[in-house]
Amino acid sequence: MKTYSLAYSPCPNDTYIFAALTNGLLDDAPRVEVVLDDVEALNQAARERRFALTKVSYGAIPYLLDGYRILRAGGALGRGCGPLVIARPVGNGAAPRLEDFGDDPVFAIPGRFTTAFALLRLALGHEPKTVVMRFDAIVDAVARGDVDAGLIIHESRFTYQRAGLAAVTDLGAWWEATTGNAIPLGAILVRRDVGDDEARALDDAIRRSLRFAREHEDAIIGYVREHAFEMDDDVMRAHIDLYVNEYSDDVGATGIAAVEDLFKRAARADLIPIGVRPEFVGA
Repeated sequence: MKTYSLAYSPCPNDTYIFAALTNGLLDDAPRVEVVLDDVEALNQAARERRFALTKVSYGAIPYLLDGYRILRAGGALGRGCGPLVIARPVGNGAAPRLEDFGDDPVFAIPGRFTTAFALLRLALGHEPKTVVMRFDAIVDAVARGDVDAGLIIHESRFTYQRAGLAAVTDLGAWWEATTGNAIPLGAILVRRDVGDDEARALDDAIRRSLRFAREHEDAIIGYVREHAFEMDDDVMRAHIDLYVNEYSDDVGATGIAAVEDLFKRAARADLIPIGVRPEFVGA
């Protein structure tokens, strides 16, 4: 049986979805060799076509479609789950506004190819000054005053208040109010040297892996917890509940429409080339 390289993040939504497939708990499923890494590292690795299957940000996909197609299962879209801009509170303890930062504030961001950064640029209407760092270092950088504000994703949206920080703006809420669409965050790509039948079988295996997790959570939760960055169980559960949803089973017509709208808006803002359209396996 053929073995496929598979890369995804150690975040609970990914490990939850892929636990059964990764650990050989599915009958007649393709074999996979797994690498776990930060999503921006995976965005960069996909530019080198390093993995047959890989999780990436939708912000990176316009630059990857020459080598990959998008699977319908396993991705991250939703509502109420967008990235946040955070900062130290102002004198009265309230959250600052973007205009309170003055000229040229510096934002810590989790990567230039993340969907979060694409949304920040769309919301601001210009390219801000940035410092790129790993997503789990941003809260501490903001709290120390190394940067004016931070763009946070993943579990940081559940924990930033513990560092005494405040939310400046919710870019997911901005996106939903502006477009009416769900927020396209990340997707699973399949390399173009994988044939149509294989790609559909892999898509089905991811869907079955998620179904297994939902029906036999006791069998996979240890794997999720092992990779959860010392996250407590309440945060881990909140993370899974927020990011694993109906779009994780199948992106669906509304999800595809949201992705197409993101690409169109990004092209109009000169963030990506004009005319780029997402290509989903089986769509």
